[in-house]
Amino acid sequence: MSPAPRTATVVFIFITVVLDVLALGVVIPVLPKLIEQFMGGNTARAAEINGLFSTAWALMQFVFSPLLGALSDRFGRRPVILISCLGLGLDYLLMALAPTLWWLFVGRVISGITAASFSTAGAYIADVTPQDKRAGAFGMIGAAWGLGFVIGPAVGGLLGGIDPRLPFWVAGALALANFGYGFFVLPESLPRERRSPRFSWQRANPLGALKLLRSHRELFGLAGVNALYWFAHYALPSTFVLYTGHRYGWNAQTVGLTLAAVGICNVIVQAGLVRRVVPLIGERNALLLGLAAGVAGFTVYGLAPTGFWFWAGLPVFAAMGFFGPALQALMTRHVSPQEQGQLQGANSSMSALVGLLAPGTFSLVFAASIDPAVGWHLPGAAMLLAAAVTLVALVLGARVTRRETA
Repeated sequence: MSPAPRTATVVFIFITVVLDVLALGVVIPVLPKLIEQFMGGNTARAAEINGLFSTAWALMQFVFSPLLGALSDRFGRRPVILISCLGLGLDYLLMALAPTLWWLFVGRVISGITAASFSTAGAYIADVTPQDKRAGAFGMIGAAWGLGFVIGPAVGGLLGGIDPRLPFWVAGALALANFGYGFFVLPESLPRERRSPRFSWQRANPLGALKLLRSHRELFGLAGVNALYWFAHYALPSTFVLYTGHRYGWNAQTVGLTLAAVGICNVIVQAGLVRRVVPLIGERNALLLGLAAGVAGFTVYGLAPTGFWFWAGLPVFAAMGFFGPALQALMTRHVSPQEQGQLQGANSSMSALVGLLAPGTFSLVFAASIDPAVGWHLPGAAMLLAAAVTLVALVLGARVTRRETA
C-alpha cells in the first residue's frame, strides 16, 4: 500500500474510533438516569441495574472481541468494521425508542457486541503501518479514545438536560454517519492472499484466542503486563468520583473539568508526543516510561493531601499514554498478518475479563479505607494499590522485553 492511501486509511480509522467513542460517551451521563426513570425513581435499585448493564457490556466484549477479530482475519477488516458501525447505529436508535427496561438491556448487550469492533480497528492499523511506525499510529488511536471521552460525556450531559433519550438519537446518527462515510471511503487493508485460509471456531472463542498469547514467550509476558496495566487502570473509573468527593469535596462540575483535563493531557501525549518520542527512545523504553509514569501518577493521586496536588499529578500520569502504543507495536511484531485480528481480539478479551474483576476490588478497598469500623483511615488506598500493581507490571515488562534491547 502506498504512503498516501496508508495516511488516508489511518485518518479514517482515527475518525471511526472518535465517532464510535463519541457515541459511547454521549450516553454515559444519561443511561443511569433513563434506568432510574424505568425504576420509578428508585435510585438505589437503578444503581444495581446499571451495574448489571455494565457487567453485561463487558461480558459481550470478552466473548465477541476474538470472534470479530477472527472474522476479520478470514474475510477482511472492511466488512467487519462497516457492519459493526451499522449495527451500533441501529442499536442506539433501538435504545432511544426502548419502551421497557428489557429493551434497554438488550440494546446494551448489542452495544457491547458491536463495540468489539475496536479490536478490528487495531488490526487494520497493523495491516497498513510499517513496524517502525506502528507505535505512532496506535498513539493516534489512543488519542481518538481520549478525544471521544472528553467531548462525548459533555455533549451527552447537555443533550440529556433537554431529553434523556436525545443523546441516544444523536449517538445513533453519529454511528450511522460513520457507516456511510466508511462505505464510500474505507478500502480493504488485508489482501486475500494474506488472510486466514479458513475460519476456525477454535480460534474465535475467547479461550482459543487467548492461546495465541501463549504461542510466544515474549507475547505471553507482554499479555501479562497488559493485564496488570488494565487492572490498575480500573482504579480510576471505579473510585475517582467518590474518592475526590470524599477527600477534596469536589462537586460534579470540578469532577467534569478534571476529567476533561485528563482527556486533553492524554490527547497531547498520544497524538503529539508518541510518534516523536518513541522513534528516539525505542518501543521498549517507551513502554517502561509509560509504566513508570503510571506508578508515579497513582502514587501522587493516592497521597495528594489537597485537590491542587491531585491536579499536579495529571501531567505525570498522562505520560502513561506511552505504554499502550508501545505495547501494541511490540506485540504485533510477534504474529503473522493472518493473526493480527485474533491478537487484537485476544487483547480486548483480556481487558474485558479484567474489567469484570478489577472494579469490585478497588471499590471494596476504597470502602474499607474510609470505613470507621475498620480502624484505619487511608482514603487513597485504592490509588496506592493501583500504583503497586503498576510497579509489578513495570518489573515484569523490563524482564520480558530484554530481548528487544538485544
